[in-house]
Amino acid sequence: MVRVKRGNVARKRRKKILHLAKGYRGTHSRLFRVANQQVMKALRYSYIGRKQKKRTFRKLWITRINAASRLNGLSYSRIIHQFKKSNIILNRKMLSQIAIIDSKTFNTILDISNAKN
Repeated sequence: MVRVKRGNVARKRRKKILHLAKGYRGTHSRLFRVANQQVMKALRYSYIGRKQKKRTFRKLWITRINAASRLNGLSYSRIIHQFKKSNIILNRKMLSQIAIIDSKTFNTILDISNAKN
């Protein structure tokens, strides 16, 4: 029977994992078995982090809109309700940007939504 040398395949696989583990402390970046565990854990964390990022940004936008709306004597939920009733379709990201950068425009949008209701 012919001897099969797996050198290239195994080495490539290990090098790929060790490359992903670059920058980890101590044996976590040098020994394959430990590095493999850390890379798998890091990939899990990054997957979860991508989902959490969307949540935290939405929370931030809502907080900013609420702060701007409180200056005008309304709560966040009332403003969103008014926008829905008056068919003003602006997402929370854009609303928060408008509230931060240009408060006059935010106030005029609120006036328009009040006029339509």
